[in-house]
Amino acid sequence: MTHFPSSEAHEALAADTFRRSRGRWRIFALVAAAAVVLALFGRFAMPSVTGDGAIARITIDGTISTNAARQKMFEQLIEDDKVKAVIVAINSPGGTTAGGEELYESLRRLSAEKPVVSVINELGASAAYMTAIGTDHIFARRLSIVGSIGVLYQHVNAGKLLDTIGIDLDKVASGPLKAEPDFNEPLEGAPRASLAALVEDSFVWFVDIVAERRNLPRPTALALADGRIVTGRVALENGLIDALGGETEAIAWLESEKGIAEDLPVISAWPLPDEGFGWVGQLLGGSARAALGLPAEGPVMLDGLVSLWQVGTNP
Repeated sequence: MTHFPSSEAHEALAADTFRRSRGRWRIFALVAAAAVVLALFGRFAMPSVTGDGAIARITIDGTISTNAARQKMFEQLIEDDKVKAVIVAINSPGGTTAGGEELYESLRRLSAEKPVVSVINELGASAAYMTAIGTDHIFARRLSIVGSIGVLYQHVNAGKLLDTIGIDLDKVASGPLKAEPDFNEPLEGAPRASLAALVEDSFVWFVDIVAERRNLPRPTALALADGRIVTGRVALENGLIDALGGETEAIAWLESEKGIAEDLPVISAWPLPDEGFGWVGQLLGGSARAALGLPAEGPVMLDGLVSLWQVGTNP
């Protein structure tokens, strides 16, 4: 005769299974939390330098903006006696004027303590070129894109579109220039004059540091600051860079001109390492971008005063 477990036995078995399952999930949650903490710690930890020292590489890639963690990294490089020199690898169309200024000023402080050389790879324009001139010596490939010295503020007038679909905008502001320009009106009058003054102030500073750092007469620097982009070869002829080449040539220059020991290892100082938990950073980054309504990958459009050479993309 077959005996079936009583309902009490079923309940006991189910309760035991639930307890075991809950315990496994608790362990999984603790491991995941530990992984996140270690990953975040790794994101703010500079790689250690051993032996006779090393050359640090800072990679400036994509759209430039201000960054507190990057600022901390610069201070650590300045204080680390094991870091003998720094290479700045650039591939960027530029970004915000404040981001470019932050990088320029940080590189000038760093350069006061140890040799700093930049290498423009595919692209070093606008705020990225502002970054390059903060270093002691600039290399670029013969066919690198260099320049776009200038500042811009973009405005879209969607007034006709809004009229077509029957939308009318209104506002109450504390002053005539508050929240101007409206995107349903043309950029003209006092709002245009105000923004032109903003752009001009930033532009004057940009031209001044180009003239100073590249040892160019200001009229010459101003003539080159019409927003044009040039190849690395033309940039060399115009005095915007110092030599053609890449990282190999930059290291050779550090060894021959700055007395850096040969065959020092090159460590990556920026972006900061993920310490083996890169997937966590990518997951958190992707989740944060999604929460803000941003694309999972690719550049973020900038609103405001920028020094950016904008590259169109094919649909």
